Amino acid sequence: MNKLSPFLLGLSLAVAGSALAAAQESASMPKVLQITREFTKPYKGGAAHDKSESVFVQAMTRAKWPTHYLALSSLSGKSRALYLTPYDSFEAWEKDTKAVSMNSALSAELERASVNDGTLLDSVDQVVCYFDADLSYRPKSDLAHSRYVEATVFHVRPGHEKDWTEIVKMAIDANKKAGTSAHWSMWDLAYGGDGNDYIMLSADNSMSEIDRGFSENKQFMDALGDEGKKKFRELIAVTIDTTDGELFAINPRQSYVSDDWIKADPDFWKPKPAAASAAKPAADKKPQP
Repeated sequence: MNKLSPFLLGLSLAVAGSALAAAQESASMPKVLQITREFTKPYKGGAAHDKSESVFVQAMTRAKWPTHYLALSSLSGKSRALYLTPYDSFEAWEKDTKAVSMNSALSAELERASVNDGTLLDSVDQVVCYFDADLSYRPKSDLAHSRYVEATVFHVRPGHEKDWTEIVKMAIDANKKAGTSAHWSMWDLAYGGDGNDYIMLSADNSMSEIDRGFSENKQFMDALGDEGKKKFRELIAVTIDTTDGELFAINPRQSYVSDDWIKADPDFWKPKPAAASAAKPAADKKPQP
């Protein structure tokens, strides 16, 4: 993980996709997010993994399972896939897990699929996060038209939680003042991390929105003002230990999403197979060498 500079924090909190409609801004966010990471073996993260993961999607679809998940494929860092499953509460997660185990047909299918999928993987781990509404800024809950997700993990030094809150509040205020396109959801890493880890997620409809975020960094820093920038840097120096920013592409072939998302963008979530060519070579012609 790289050491975090004041510039990078400002950039991380300013780089985010397009502005959201008011309805999206007020949309309710899940409280609990379970993230499963599958690290694929070298060159096993493409079509082979898509095919393996499609078995899970087919099983969930046949069962008409009410719990959905979003799959992300890494565009930076080590080759891996992330699966984000949202829940309204820890109790809801428990009920879903019990329901799967009691459905013998579905649980058997998932078990077989897991064994086959395991041949493509180096390792698997899981973390569980809790939504932090106070440190989120215009979070985007409907990702039906999104294509990329930026994920940044901040490790906060023990005893500096108050300073961390102040840093993010300053970033929110500066983004509001500058009128940037920034938006993110902030998650406390509750289980599976080293402690004092926070995950910031931001979805983009296209990479042009990432370009826009970078171009807005000067607006963000100017909005802080000279005194604000000085305080911002000082807080970061004593508060943030490390940061790790990664970019992921949303993978529709490995995602199990709601019918509403599919209807909103069917060409992306359920693309039609390419039509076979009707043209056939003449019988009396030999292929060219």
